Amino acid sequence: MGRPRQHDESTRLALLDAAERLIERDGPDAASVRAVAEAVGTTTRAVYSVFGSKDGMLEALAIRLFDVLIAAIDACPRTDDPVDDLVEASLNGFRRTVLEHPALYSLVFLRVVPGLRLGDDFAATAGAAFGRLESLVERLSTEGVIPKSVLPGAALAVHALTEGLASMEIRGMLAAADDPETAWRTSLRSLLTGFAAAGNS
Repeated sequence: MGRPRQHDESTRLALLDAAERLIERDGPDAASVRAVAEAVGTTTRAVYSVFGSKDGMLEALAIRLFDVLIAAIDACPRTDDPVDDLVEASLNGFRRTVLEHPALYSLVFLRVVPGLRLGDDFAATAGAAFGRLESLVERLSTEGVIPKSVLPGAALAVHALTEGLASMEIRGMLAAADDPETAWRTSLRSLLTGFAAAGNS
């Protein structure tokens, strides 16, 4: 019989959970290899065995953000209204993920760890997440909501808007709005209305 693995998937998940909590509570510097190991009740050897390095652990956290985002978007129901579907996926997919995992959002989008290098696995997962958005935007064109001529930049524009709103919200800059969710909906629908109008100009 082979030697059983000492550090299995449950260890990996526990280490990621601990690292995310430490970053959310005390910032990225708090998620040292030693601090994460101690939070789980294991040794630094476990962290190195599972992730290879601290940067490997941080990359795994970055990948986790997009894994969660993909699952959240995929869980959003599809209706016969492509505009509603895009808005709901933005709120119940992207916004919800950001609010539930602000530490991961800060790690990936705000780059709170200077010089962190994210590799091919991260790029593939991030690309898959963006592909979900592209599909939702392409449906707007397929069903005649926006002209095909604006399609190349439409997904990027939606992404830029939602990333900006998310960054503002986690920094407390949407607190002045009566309802941040309404601010998201209004902004997204206004953007899509503008794209729709571009076909008539």
